[in-house]
Amino acid sequence: MLKVNSFKIRDVKAREILDCRGEPTLQVEVITENGVIGTADVPSGRSRSSYEAFELRDGGGRYRGKGVLKAVKNVNEIIAPALRGRDVRKQREIDMLLIELDGTENKSRLGGNAIVGVSLAVAKTAANALGIPLYRYIGGVNAHVLPVPILDLIEGGKLAASGLDFQEHQAIPIGAKSFSEAIRIGLEVYYELGAILENRYGKFSLNVGVEGGYAPHGMRDPREALEAILKAIEELGYQDKFVLGLDCAATHLYDKKSGKYNLMGREFTREELIDFYEDLVSTYPVKSIEDPLEENDFEGFAQLTRELNIQIIGDDLFATNIKRLRMGIEMRAANAILLKVNQAGTLTETLDVADLAFRSGYAVIVSERSGQTADTWLADLAVALNAGQIKTGVTRGERTAQYNRLLIIEEELGPTAKYAGRNYY
Repeated sequence: MLKVNSFKIRDVKAREILDCRGEPTLQVEVITENGVIGTADVPSGRSRSSYEAFELRDGGGRYRGKGVLKAVKNVNEIIAPALRGRDVRKQREIDMLLIELDGTENKSRLGGNAIVGVSLAVAKTAANALGIPLYRYIGGVNAHVLPVPILDLIEGGKLAASGLDFQEHQAIPIGAKSFSEAIRIGLEVYYELGAILENRYGKFSLNVGVEGGYAPHGMRDPREALEAILKAIEELGYQDKFVLGLDCAATHLYDKKSGKYNLMGREFTREELIDFYEDLVSTYPVKSIEDPLEENDFEGFAQLTRELNIQIIGDDLFATNIKRLRMGIEMRAANAILLKVNQAGTLTETLDVADLAFRSGYAVIVSERSGQTADTWLADLAVALNAGQIKTGVTRGERTAQYNRLLIIEEELGPTAKYAGRNYY
């Protein structure tokens, strides 16, 4: 029989740890009176929207200003006393208290990184106290859909020192019959792609970016990347199992002064860039484009959504912010949202955004950040929401940790597990 002491918070502790880039981030522990512990690591993005929760850093010379000791102190000295005695099962109540304690629009007082770490650790502690997996605790009895992995095979932009301006050139295994098959064929394509790139561009093309995708230095045109990925898919006979995708991160290509985008060494107007996307979609099996335009161009997103008839994802556009999502829904800008818990700042706000998106006919892609850790709550969240899509890189340990967790969840669910596959959107 579960006792109340299993759920009452005795203490909240934070510490500074390192993410996959060797940069500091927070790890937060929530401990109940009976000694149940839930631990959550906080991810960090390099490609950031102007509208996401504020990430509190220390400044100064230590870790080149990237330290998070201020955020750690805020957890230990401000948040912890306020949460002692609270019931970890009351997620919404606790998250609203965290928002109230901070008191700012963008969580800049305590730090969005401090708040999200506590919020996630509370959920993990509750799941541990109840003795159920996190995906079951968040998603309930109907959590059963394994997501399609969006595999970032070739990187550019802020994610890699390659010649490519777009951040991600993706292979999406929608034709697999299970998640385990999707990962297998996805990595087979990754291996084959490596051989193709080495043959065409030399051995240094096998260097990888932040998320494990190749970063071929001699490649500048996204069409070259798409052709190389398609070649790898065709060599393996998997043409009917994959579609392609892009994360353009166009805000970082946009010059506010000129109102134009810098791509492949030349300037593009919005209309020219839209024409370029139309050409890509008509030439290649591109079925998903993330952030094709800068983060405030709702009208341009609406035009692309009307004209391309594919998945158009808002990441910087929405920043997992319910106000911005409502604006997008009203304008019919994009038809999918990238869901990042640390953009919103709390688990509750993230779930509210996902709920609005689903009710409005938008697809939801649960996403990592470039600065990940080996903590696997991301995988559980994707299944909890039955989201159908997850974006978490391709190789590297912090990426494969998410995939390994999903393989375990698939095994746990057994015959009730359903792979989203062609129903990803």
